[in-house]
Amino acid sequence: MSLHHALAARAQAGRPVRVALIGAGKFGSMFLSQAPRTPGLHVLGIADLNPQRARAATARVGWPAEQVAARSVAEALRGGGTFVTDDAAALIAADGVDVVIEATGHPGAGIRHALLCCRHGRHVVMVNVEADALAGPLLARQAAEAGILYSFAYGDQPALIAELVDWARTAGFPVVCAGKGTKYLPAYHASTPDTVWGHYGFTPEQVAAGDFNPQMFNSFLDGTKSALEMAAVANACRLDPGPDGLAFPPCGVDDLPSVLRPREAGGALPFAGTVEVVSSLERDGRPVFRDLRWGVYVVIEAPSDYVRRCFAEYGLRTDASGRYAAMYKPYHLIGLELGLSVASLVVRGEPTGATREFRADVVATAKRDLRAGERLDGEGGHTVYGRLMPASASLAAGGLPIGLAHGFTLTRPVPAGSLVRWEDVSFNSEDPAVRLRREMETLFAREAGVRT
Repeated sequence: MSLHHALAARAQAGRPVRVALIGAGKFGSMFLSQAPRTPGLHVLGIADLNPQRARAATARVGWPAEQVAARSVAEALRGGGTFVTDDAAALIAADGVDVVIEATGHPGAGIRHALLCCRHGRHVVMVNVEADALAGPLLARQAAEAGILYSFAYGDQPALIAELVDWARTAGFPVVCAGKGTKYLPAYHASTPDTVWGHYGFTPEQVAAGDFNPQMFNSFLDGTKSALEMAAVANACRLDPGPDGLAFPPCGVDDLPSVLRPREAGGALPFAGTVEVVSSLERDGRPVFRDLRWGVYVVIEAPSDYVRRCFAEYGLRTDASGRYAAMYKPYHLIGLELGLSVASLVVRGEPTGATREFRADVVATAKRDLRAGERLDGEGGHTVYGRLMPASASLAAGGLPIGLAHGFTLTRPVPAGSLVRWEDVSFNSEDPAVRLRREMETLFAREAGVRT
């Protein structure tokens, strides 16, 4: 069924899909820019810690002021407007909400809001990959038990990669590797908010003139965001990270089938059925030819000689053997495409990618020699970056997930490049996010037979 036609029919019948947006930052704003242009979709409410920021976001993307003048959810429901509030919990609980978009980017908030969705029977689109990497496997189980759907956000890279993987497997192709592109050099792992703009090539004047968050930008640069996104993909698509995590090989789109094949076949992968991020820079800093910095890909294998011949007949770029080929999407439009997740959940009853297992984890790793008594400052900060690991290895090591590595104090030194472990920090075991994560670790360690 066409999503657009189905939404138009709902609009005609006066039954729009009613959405609550939690978090009016960049991703949320991009969604809001397209929502009024999507028939059959009604943004019933927006929750943000700063309601004025949310109203400013709607104005910036072209909404008239009267659209956000509703004084309650009930008034918005009657009149077709949008209620703006700082009370996310009340908005999630409000009558009439079909789907909640969690776009705060804060792992603890994401967990809290997902659990509220379970309690109140609201489908959830988890834009918040930080929360998904931290506790998504358990949240997905609890959502299923509550009878709701838990979905990746279409437009963001994990959902687009999951779509490519699903396409490949549905067509009968073995998936060798799936992932995305980014800008990467090994030195970036040590980058901090103080050095990030030099790596991006931004001048002080450009930074002063823009609305830039250095810690957020640094999380993309230091490898943390890539690790989080690949953990989400692995946990959704039955793929396993390599034992050493991400290698970020330099690779353009024409070389995907040659580079991203198993080592035994001449490639860079430890095995087939994994995730990897390719760099848009050669190790000496030169740009890669026809890079995939903004895109996503899947590498497939011809399951027979007949299919291998078909690859050649239809012009697919393959490796020298003709066995491996790639499909890719050169761009992703993040929040501009998010309406597809909302529509798919309600019209088709299908998530646009969803966490299913705990195969991959992202563990805090020291950027420099850290001293006892230092306070961790989390994703994109000065102290740690996130390293992708097999979940079994993370559980066995007692690794501290990057999503909780903010505000914890070190009780012992951690050398540069080493994992930070639970035993290295003091923490509040009653914090809801900590409690849920520890519950998930216990559950999955027992199921996998991992000794912790």
